Amino acid sequence: MKLLFSFFLLSLFSANTFAQGLDTLQLETIFEKPYLSGVRPDIRAFTPDQKHLLADLKPADSSRSDRYKISLRDGDKKVWSSDHPSRFFISPNNKQVAFIDEGDVWISDISFKNMHKLTRTDDREYNLTWSPNSKRLAFVKDGDVWVFNTDPFSITQVTSATEDEPGYYIQAWAGDNDHLIVSQYNNSDHRDVYFPEYEGTFVKPGSSKRGISEVTIKQLAIDSTGSRILLQDKFWTSTITVSGDGLQIVVDRVVPDMKKRIISTFKLNDGDETELFSYETDGWINTGLADLRYNPSGNDLLVLSERDGWGHLYTMNPENGDLKQLTEGEFEVSWARWLTDTKVLFISSEVDPGERHAYTYNLKNDKITRLTQQEGFRDDFLLSDDKKKLVYSYTYWNDPHDIFYLDLTDKNPKEQQLTESEPDRFRLINWQKPHYWRFTGRDGETSISMTALEPLEREEGELKPVIVFVHGAGSLQNVYRGWSENYYREYMFHQWLTRLGYVVVEVDYRHSTGYGRDFREDVTNWMGKYETEDIIDGLDYAQSVLGYLDLDRVGIYGGSYGGFMALYAVSVAPERFHAAAALRAVTNWENYYYANPWYTLPRLGKPDEDKEHYKRSSPLSYADSLTRPVYILHGLKDDNVGFQDAVQYIDKLIQSGNDDFDMMMYPTERHSFQDEDAWIDEYRRIYEFFEEELK
Repeated sequence: MKLLFSFFLLSLFSANTFAQGLDTLQLETIFEKPYLSGVRPDIRAFTPDQKHLLADLKPADSSRSDRYKISLRDGDKKVWSSDHPSRFFISPNNKQVAFIDEGDVWISDISFKNMHKLTRTDDREYNLTWSPNSKRLAFVKDGDVWVFNTDPFSITQVTSATEDEPGYYIQAWAGDNDHLIVSQYNNSDHRDVYFPEYEGTFVKPGSSKRGISEVTIKQLAIDSTGSRILLQDKFWTSTITVSGDGLQIVVDRVVPDMKKRIISTFKLNDGDETELFSYETDGWINTGLADLRYNPSGNDLLVLSERDGWGHLYTMNPENGDLKQLTEGEFEVSWARWLTDTKVLFISSEVDPGERHAYTYNLKNDKITRLTQQEGFRDDFLLSDDKKKLVYSYTYWNDPHDIFYLDLTDKNPKEQQLTESEPDRFRLINWQKPHYWRFTGRDGETSISMTALEPLEREEGELKPVIVFVHGAGSLQNVYRGWSENYYREYMFHQWLTRLGYVVVEVDYRHSTGYGRDFREDVTNWMGKYETEDIIDGLDYAQSVLGYLDLDRVGIYGGSYGGFMALYAVSVAPERFHAAAALRAVTNWENYYYANPWYTLPRLGKPDEDKEHYKRSSPLSYADSLTRPVYILHGLKDDNVGFQDAVQYIDKLIQSGNDDFDMMMYPTERHSFQDEDAWIDEYRRIYEFFEEELK
């Protein structure tokens, strides 16, 4: 590999941006505090009177956030009193709140006056859950379930778990406020996976238990302390809910390989499991699109399901499982809540996969009403308890997420902005609006989303080098009409690269969410293959539009799944990708199976049974025939994708006689870097690597 550029040269490039009026867009200002783009506010809760929103606002130069009370009437902001709890649970009758302070349980009225301390223990209490009649408060202490009776006052220990028994978690109340539905998670057969820590005087082994837990769901009778097991198996619990009369328990679960979803009911104290609904898929169930909840009266179910290939809304009769589909088409409903027994509020991508809009569905006349009009992407929704107010994060291209509000009582609600978190110096930069394209893949059928940023300057007839960014996680959407919530640093880095003459391309490849079940599941049993095809097709589409991409100078980089993809693509398509920088990359999927079976099992199966799936999907399998330069960057303490992956990959390069690679490890960093200096060092190296290999 050629000698890398010095940091001095990098500094010259940063300084030169001053002449373009972009003196604040430098590596240091991208990754150091005060953060150039500011810090996004976090939605927390409505106040008990439903008139204010509680949100965490953080100055751009601070690592500490302050909680504010924001008026929904005029947007006025006041610091939330330190005398008030940061998290609280409102009783169903809206007269009391319960909260934890320094590990003990307290209750008060909704104005946070008349506070009463209910426990004084050395143990930490948690999992506060009010009964429907507001007369009982359940909680967990040291793994056991306890219940307070508020009228008359008394306390009952409901469970007494043995030393070897898993602790309890409260899921719901049932019966006539006299039963609880609880769960336990048995991790006894989990495997020890090690992520050593080297920075101290002595090496720490960094042991972590990983595996798929056995789940037990029980019905507890509070007054008699009797119990009944409803389910006991290995599964992912999506939802556990109870009918309005308290007599029917509904459990929504997904099996360990995530290829089957089951919705079952149980009658209180009577009968066995009754399966209401199930569906199977060859890929895996998206648990983010597997939601279920009773209407306010507690006699009808709202179900979110991908059964027809797209996430859509259904109502279900909980007695016989009969379904009625409310929405249909090639778009996704990603969130939904009952407003009344006959009206549903939901969010969908019907306008465009890169947008999210709010709608209502009237079950009386099947009428759908769109509530939001402005282009953009909305997320992180919170509906008030009185069902009259909706708050959420909103973004549009180079305007980062801020909190917006809809008054649902208005006939024609107007979006109101509640926070402004962009610093003034962020607004001074002339951020480039990306090209946003939808193109058809090589199969002639698959529609794919992508973005492209153009170089700031270009001579007539000049071809420009290309850098491809690949988002992580696999199952994630990062191409949309808004500021990236997950990759805001990378996005600013990409804008900086355009000042240095690069085209920057990103493709939401197959496996990404937001585009239907088939789009996501195509990669099952062979991760990397179809993603690479989609990225190549995206490059060709960008060339067909712009015409000046130098497709003989293409670099690719990403982190985690994106790092895996960078190594995979440069291995299987060296004629299309000429250099790859891989951050915290999976190189051997068998390693990740043991670190995170919930992720790997649904996509590739089991390593001992599906060896070919793992072999063809792992960059390690291609390392001995690698012909392009690669840069491996990895946190030594990474406890998600262990440093083991970097070690195995580099060792195979060495054993194959490959000397066209480099690596950098970060001794104190885990999967998500925290130290600003580490961020700067990492992206300086990525920049210098591409400067050397592509120019």
